[in-house]
Formats: sequence, structure tokens, C-alpha cells
Amino acid sequence: MRYDESDRESSNVEDRRGQGGGGGGFRFPGGGGRGVQIPIPMGRGGGGFSITTLLIIGAIMLLFGLNPLDLLRGGGPGGFSFPDMPQNQRIDRPGGGTNPFDIPGLPGSREAKPPQPGQPTQRTARPDDEAAQFVRRVLADTEDVWGRIFQSFGRKYEDPRLVMFSGGTNSACGQGVAQMGPFYCPLDKKVYIDLSFFNELDRRFGAPGDFAQAYVVAHEVGHHVQNLLGIAGKVQEAKQRISERQANALQVRMELQADCLAGVWASVNDQLKKRLQAGDIEEGLRAAAAIGDDMIQKKMQGRVVPEAFTHGSSEQRQRWFMRGYQSGQIQQCDTFNASDL
Repeated sequence: MRYDESDRESSNVEDRRGQGGGGGGFRFPGGGGRGVQIPIPMGRGGGGFSITTLLIIGAIMLLFGLNPLDLLRGGGPGGFSFPDMPQNQRIDRPGGGTNPFDIPGLPGSREAKPPQPGQPTQRTARPDDEAAQFVRRVLADTEDVWGRIFQSFGRKYEDPRLVMFSGGTNSACGQGVAQMGPFYCPLDKKVYIDLSFFNELDRRFGAPGDFAQAYVVAHEVGHHVQNLLGIAGKVQEAKQRISERQANALQVRMELQADCLAGVWASVNDQLKKRLQAGDIEEGLRAAAAIGDDMIQKKMQGRVVPEAFTHGSSEQRQRWFMRGYQSGQIQQCDTFNASDL
């Protein structure tokens, strides 16, 4: 991706790296790179799980369509109605016509924050500072793109905040740890990411590249878009009333829609700022394939159980990302009424 020192970095970032805070949280697979976090009650004193707490966790997992024996298990409901996707104008690919979002003077300046009292004015660069800078720039691009898209259908986009942490941190949805991977919490409207996940994406999942990382951030922001549009709330309500298999299938549609929205972002962002370089989309597709349910199940348990999918297969995730990217229209991301995923 094309970034340089003139590109804006989002100020909607909380840097909690080095603060610790990881521990006894638990997050259900179901949003973003790994899942949407849901708070779990801890035993008295916070020193671990009691038998009662374990039973509560098991019951809640079953309620949300998960097998308590397999945290990576997680898939096409029937008759779910959600708010209509707003209509944004088509963004043609290069050479294909006027870009309605091509507005001169998009925010591009970056102002350095003055040091806070008691803080040193300089510090030794962290090994992951480059990744943090990249994430802030990607987040800034999501703010610009989704702000323009929401404006096009008469809504105001509310920027999410992104929390960078190391090891673990607290969220309004409970406590999160690095092993969970990136996640979005709808209760505080924040994206959480331990930057070490990017190393895992490369080494463990075989999906290196800066656009692979951008895809992960864009997917999580896609969940924020769903939250703002009222889709996330309707999905959560519906899952309370249906069977485990139907809940899994509904969650798959939720995740595939976030993949499609990530594709819309990539398309519009390239039109606005010419970010994409040769091979970027291929990097995103590799990442989408690497974290498909079928690939993860093969790695973890040696077999594929489609009815336990919660994110979609590798092929499905790639296909819906490309649908969003090729169309540049969020109305093309109606996974809930699609007859074929």
C-alpha cells in the first residue's frame, strides 16, 4: 500500500501496549479476525473460574451456538430480515468515469501531539512502532471513506476508537487477550488489536503483507459499520431465538458481510487516494483464505465440520471480499438475503 510521511494518522487510537491487563477473559469466535468479545462473569476474587462459572460459560456458549469443547468451532439461516443496506453511488474502477467521492482537500495533514507533562520528549523506537503507524494510517483511511459513504446517504459516521495492546486488556465486553486475535466490541465501539497478531498472520497462517494487515483492520471496522446501521443488534436478538445450527449460520452471514464491507472500503479508498499497489488484493485474498473456518478446522482438528462454521469458508470469505471490492457498493453486501453464500 502507498503511504508516506504526508499521510494522516488517526487520533482515535489508544496505545495500551506495555500496560498488561491480560488474564481471565474469554471471547467467543464471531467477529473480526477471531471474534466479537462477550463479557464472562468471573469467580469471587477474580482468581480463576469456579465450577459454577464454568457451567455458566458452557451454558452461554451453547446459547450462542458454540460447542464448549471446541473454541474454534463455529455456520445459512432461514428467513432473517435486517435493516436495508443504504445505497451508495457506484465507484467506478480507474478510467471508468467520475468518482462521486473524489472531493478535493480531503484531510491529509498530520499534527504531532505535544508531550504530556512528565513524559519524555523522545524515546527509543519500539520494534512494533512501524506497525502501529501503519494501523493508524489505515484507520484514518477508514474514517475518511466511511465518513463519505455515510454522508452520501444522509447519515453521519461515528468514528470508532482502536485500542492497541500487548498481552491483554480490558474492554466493555470483558477482558481480551492476545490469543483471541483482533476483535470489535459493540458496547464501547472499539476495535482491539495486539500487533503481534500480524506476525501470527505471516508465520502461522502464511498471509504476509501490508494489505493483509489492512484487511484485518478493515474487517473489524466493518463490524463497527454493522453496529451503526443496526445490523449487529438485530443479529444478536435473532440468535437468542434460534437453534445452535441456525445461530452459527447467522454468524457466518454477519462475518461475510464484514468481509464484503472491507472490500468496499478497499475499492473506495483506492479511488480516493490511490493506495493499492500490484499484489495488494492478492495479499488480502490470502489472508481471507487463511482464516476461513475450513482452513482453521483442518489445522486444529484435522477435519472440516461445515455446520460448525461461524466465519465462513476460505472460498466464501474471498468471494464476498471481492464482491465488495469489485462493486464499491455497500448494497452489494446483503449476505442475509443471499440465497447462495
